[in-house]
Order: sequence, then structure tokens, then C-alpha cells
Amino acid sequence: MTIVSDVPISVPDAGSDAGSDAEPDAVADFSHDDNWHLHLGEVEGPETSQRLAAQRRLHELLVKASRLQVWRLRHQLPGAGSGDLEDLAQQAADDAHLAVLRGLGEFEGRSRFSTWVFKFGILQAGVAVRRQAWRHREVTLSETLPFVDTDHGPASRAEGSDLRRAVHDALTTALTPRQRQIMIALLVDDVPIDVLAHRLGTTRNALYKNVHDARKRLREALIASGHLEALPDRRTS
Repeated sequence: MTIVSDVPISVPDAGSDAGSDAEPDAVADFSHDDNWHLHLGEVEGPETSQRLAAQRRLHELLVKASRLQVWRLRHQLPGAGSGDLEDLAQQAADDAHLAVLRGLGEFEGRSRFSTWVFKFGILQAGVAVRRQAWRHREVTLSETLPFVDTDHGPASRAEGSDLRRAVHDALTTALTPRQRQIMIALLVDDVPIDVLAHRLGTTRNALYKNVHDARKRLREALIASGHLEALPDRRTS
């Protein structure tokens, strides 16, 4: 088993634009021939020497990306040793490998293929770490908001209480029970969205859609109650 090194590795910034044409140093070893992805083929494609070589290249890059991200996020896994972190990185790389093969048709060539692939490893490792960190934590799907902090002056307490009642009323009347649970879990209880998606047996995109719709309904309700100002109409004639 490979032990994770604490030597910093130069890699693409996880938050950088995937459309950049700049090639990170850490990916350079995999990118002398950036057309190697053309040999990957479909998930269940025939095994050829070129395909096997491309698959190995892909997996090496994903392991490198996943290992780096797991190591970056190791503070979320207190008590995890180097072996545990390496196992998690390998699992994340395997999952990312399948995701890359399924998504090959989405690669548009606006960036280096190696840079595009690296993001899969980074993102999958982040998901793996968050799920591992929450594996023994209960996700409570509450439909009620916590009480307002009263450690303020009378005016602030009154204003906060009024707003809390308005938000509570909007949550109760404008949202469905499912939307209330999702909003409170994600925005109040700080449950990671991929963890919540896994617990609810749904997808991140489905949760994003729920949050988008719920926010729109909440805004409309709070505007109607006078607690928010309506946004100016930006439509032009």
C-alpha cells in the first residue's frame, strides 16, 4: 500500500476554470500527447493495447488528484491514518474513473484533457471525504428553525423575532414539507449536499432544483409580507 506523502504537490487549483488552456505542472507528465483520451473508448469497449495504456494513464492521474484532495481535507477525518487516507483516495479514483468514461462525450476540448480529468478526481475525493466524515452523524430532517440568538439589545431582539416569525410563516405556508427539510438541512444544519443526496437516495442536481424553487417561493412570500424589497424588473422593452 502506498503511504500518502506530506510533500506538497503542484496541481491545478480545484476552483480554477476548467476551460483554461494553461497546463498545470502536475499534469504535464500525462499530457505530452493530449490525444490519448481518444483511445479510452466506451466503458465496456474492447480491450486493446492502446486502450489499456490509456486506461492506466487515466487511473494514475485520477489517483494523483484524489490523493491530493483527500490529503488536503484530512482535517475532516480526525484519527484517520495514512493507510485510511490512501484507501479513501483509491476508492475515489476508481469512482472518478467510471465517471470520466461515462462523461467522455461531454469533453469539448476547451481545456487539456488532463486538466478536465483532474477535476473529476478532485470532486470525487471531496465527496468521499465528506461522506466518510458524516458516516456516523445523524442527518435530522427538521421542519422548524432554531431560536433566534437573544444576546442582543431589545431593538435587535424585536427585529430578529419579527423576521424569524416571517421566515417561519413563509417556510410553513410557501414550501412543501420536503422543501422545508432540504432547506433547513443544507442552509441551517450545514449538511453537505452530497451527503444529503446520498442519505435521501437522490442526486445533487435534484437537491439544487429543490433549493432553487424553495428560495424563489421564500423570496416571494417575504416580499409579500413586506420583509424584503422586490427586485427591480430588469426586462427591457
